[in-house]
Amino acid sequence: MIANLLQFGMERPAKLKDQDIEAIKKKIEDLRNNILYHDRKYYVEDNPEISDYEYDRLLRELKELEDVYPQLVTPDSPTQRVGGEPAEKFQTVEHMLPMLSLDNTYSNDELIEFDTRVKKGLEGEEPEYIVELKIDGLGVALIYENGLFIRGATRGDGTKGEEITQNLKTIRSIPLKIKVNGPALSYIEVRGEVFLTHQGFDRINAEREDRGEPLFANPRNAAAGSLRLLDPSITASRPLDIFIYNISYVRDSVFKTHFESLQTLKRLGFKTNPNTVFCRDLKEVMHYVEVWREKREELDYDVDGLVIKVNSLEQQKRLGSTTKHPRWAIAYKYQAEQAFTRIEEIIVQVGRTGSLTPVAILEPVRLAGSIIKRATLHNEDEIIRKDIRIGDTAVIEKGGEVIPKVLRVVNEKRKGNEVRFKMPERCPVCGAAVFRPEGEVVARCTGSACPAQLKERLHHFAARTAMDIDHLGPAIIDQLVEKNIVKDVADIYSLDLATLSGLERMAEKSAQNLLNAIDRSKDAGFLRLVYALGIRYVGERIAQIISQEYSSMDDLIKARREDLESIPEIGPRVAESIVVFFLQEENRRVLKKLKDAGVQMHSKREEKKGGLLEEKQFVLTGTLERFTRDQAKEIIKRLGGRVTSFVTKKTDYVVVGRDPGSKYDRAKELGITIIDEEGFIKLME
Repeated sequence: MIANLLQFGMERPAKLKDQDIEAIKKKIEDLRNNILYHDRKYYVEDNPEISDYEYDRLLRELKELEDVYPQLVTPDSPTQRVGGEPAEKFQTVEHMLPMLSLDNTYSNDELIEFDTRVKKGLEGEEPEYIVELKIDGLGVALIYENGLFIRGATRGDGTKGEEITQNLKTIRSIPLKIKVNGPALSYIEVRGEVFLTHQGFDRINAEREDRGEPLFANPRNAAAGSLRLLDPSITASRPLDIFIYNISYVRDSVFKTHFESLQTLKRLGFKTNPNTVFCRDLKEVMHYVEVWREKREELDYDVDGLVIKVNSLEQQKRLGSTTKHPRWAIAYKYQAEQAFTRIEEIIVQVGRTGSLTPVAILEPVRLAGSIIKRATLHNEDEIIRKDIRIGDTAVIEKGGEVIPKVLRVVNEKRKGNEVRFKMPERCPVCGAAVFRPEGEVVARCTGSACPAQLKERLHHFAARTAMDIDHLGPAIIDQLVEKNIVKDVADIYSLDLATLSGLERMAEKSAQNLLNAIDRSKDAGFLRLVYALGIRYVGERIAQIISQEYSSMDDLIKARREDLESIPEIGPRVAESIVVFFLQEENRRVLKKLKDAGVQMHSKREEKKGGLLEEKQFVLTGTLERFTRDQAKEIIKRLGGRVTSFVTKKTDYVVVGRDPGSKYDRAKELGITIIDEEGFIKLME
């Protein structure tokens, strides 16, 4: 068996000479430094020097070397940004110095009072100030020892927070290693604000919507929720970013001003906010406050105010702090602007994944520097909870939300002719049935040819993991839909050379290449087709399970809900979604067109190979000596088994390495078979 594993590309390196090891170590170190350099250029300086392809090639080369020589892996390696298994809970850690909150002010008069207090505390000295944007995110503290990032924690109650080091490592703008010269910066704590851009927030919500999960209310909630996930691999999928705003601890103070410390942060490779300014006096501070009152709307991230800090660190020390707030800093917060207007109509928009979202059409009103004509109502349950009716006078707000929302209605202004809203039973775009899964707040269109969803369905249908239609990219899909050439996914197979050659930037040779790819896709197979149809909750894994249970599309169409639910890994929600999809006449029509076009509608199933570990469920814990965790997972998978993250009654084996975690205790508690690495190898043999 071990000999066979060599075929998987998992050879153990032969014994190397010292000079060979040194050469490999140098190669790995050069790759790491090169990648870290390009991380900084891309994520911190927003000035990339190489393409994504070249970057991925460097990272892949490093990972391949580290897989072969796991003893050379270090904590600061770029490959360790997403590492380790999911945590069972976060540990509580104490901050080196309290993370105090800032006192708030909302007016120029209160700013004057703050300035007066500062001058009084400094016995008449004139302070200079640093003004920073107040990012609406989640505060964190990061500790570096000898240049290496060793611990990160949330603010918590200010004294203690949750250790989220692994999650913070997934944020590319956080350096895993910094260059420190001398002992002064050999042990430092820096503080920053983790946030999401509006674009990143929209992407996360679109993905959650596609999976039928509740949507985040605003970018701050999304960032906070992402950082508190127990599985760092999920956090890594979220486009989190950070601005570092302070060096909170150094062994030996080397700065005289806060501005100097910000310059040092930039030199060390941290991402600082470029909009930070130095102000000689309060008059300049107040000018900056007015500049950003409306200008903040132009940013791609949420800012709810400004932070004003005394620049001199010696003056900060003299001013000190109360038990809650520093006396040398204050937050000027912009109040969330509100306006009164009338709800003229409630319409329903159909999203790219078929989600139906009610939107209030408003009597135009000025808010936050722009004319607002629409506001999101989120979903039907939200409308019922707030008792929002057509004709109501409403209070709308644009604060921490990207899109204005209806905060409440003014019941006292009702005249009695207001109309209650009801979600339509048919899609307002294509007329297909609207389906709201049990336990979800989002209703959806079930039509596979719905124009509102068509572009996204075509992208999915042509993807590599689906029908694998090369050359059918976004630009071509946009033209096919907008010119009304393609009305559903089956129309792809009716395209001809003349039609494609007539599209923009589509030469005859390119058109022929696309036609060849479309023709090849007809033999993609039943499994790929099931996935390509875009049935809700049917991802690659579920499609694989379905293709093992059903031999043709005809059989699957006839499947009853109870039949599907009896299949392992297919629950009631997935079963219901599949049944509802095939009940739609429009979807059946598309399937017939696919069949008539020659698309393979049945399975070319091979006899099950029945690997040694078929249907066996494994959990790995601790450090293995002879395999990396990824190698062990790959072996189990190739032999028919599965690897899961948590120990349950369904677990067959827990493989225990050095320093096992709580999963080992859980396995003993449940009476699960526990084997060490030697037992694992014997099991494979």
